[in-house]
Amino acid sequence: MINTNNNYRNEVCELIPHTGSMCLLDMVESWDDRNIVCHTNTHKDLDNPLRNEDGLPVLALIEYGAQAMAVHGGLLAKSMGNKINEGYLAALRDVSFSSGDVSGIHAPLYIEATKLMASQGNMIYNFSVKADDMLLISGRATVVAIFNN
Repeated sequence: MINTNNNYRNEVCELIPHTGSMCLLDMVESWDDRNIVCHTNTHKDLDNPLRNEDGLPVLALIEYGAQAMAVHGGLLAKSMGNKINEGYLAALRDVSFSSGDVSGIHAPLYIEATKLMASQGNMIYNFSVKADDMLLISGRATVVAIFNN
């Protein structure tokens, strides 16, 4: 488990290119070669960089899923002595979502990503974001990563 509450947040932020308030994940609860589970409360932050004048749109949760995938890729690369220099969200498919603003949800968000396929820096993941037992968004994403040994 990587706990990013308080002093440990930098561990997760070091695995992705985002810093400060744009690093949206609070904690990696578990991960293995295929899966990662993270949670966060940053959807409630007034300084969340994805907020607009109406709140935090549910489609902004795609970025939460993308960050979970990036952290997963970073953890896998680190375990093999590599580092991901850059990563790109190349495609989204089968995205389903609830409507509305998620900044008013009081429960933590749970972000899950499952790697379906990986080959030469190309990865396909299923992802979902839930609060309590309510599914807020889910889909499939293609990610392209550039590694540095």
